[in-house]
Amino acid sequence: MKRSSIGHLNCSVARALEVVGEWWTPMIIREVFFGRRRFSEMQRDLGIAKNILSDRLVTLVRHGVLERHIDTTNARHPEYRLTEKGASLFPLVVALMQWGDQWQSDGTGAPIELIDVTTDAPVEPMLVDRRTGREIDYRGIELRRGPGWTQVATEDARVFARPAEQHDQRLA
Repeated sequence: MKRSSIGHLNCSVARALEVVGEWWTPMIIREVFFGRRRFSEMQRDLGIAKNILSDRLVTLVRHGVLERHIDTTNARHPEYRLTEKGASLFPLVVALMQWGDQWQSDGTGAPIELIDVTTDAPVEPMLVDRRTGREIDYRGIELRRGPGWTQVATEDARVFARPAEQHDQRLA
């Protein structure tokens, strides 16, 4: 079943999901982050059907997330490498890993740990404000219209004008 597009929505999340929101796409990106470069490696490690992997790789290359490199010594086996745009997805992959570790765990612990190569210590990522260095929590954030805002629905504008904690009193 073909899904309908959400890229027309005036929403950065919707536009991002148009590129990386397909079922296998975050897993493919994770594979490239962790050293898999060839189609055969990704197909073997993920157990993904070849036609689906091929389609997702074409999409990621078309959107500038990956680059396809031909090795002159072995042209039959191209490599896929992250672009700057693709590398900027690292926080998304880490956030999905953390969420899965916390909420979807089978109780045996994290299947993959992030280790700092300098200190050899586990890394515990968190979302911080680059300007202040403070940790960001959705309850302390207010959403406001940005320069790319277009008037789509007046209800959206009213919702964005209130702090997130007013929308979910159960967590406040």
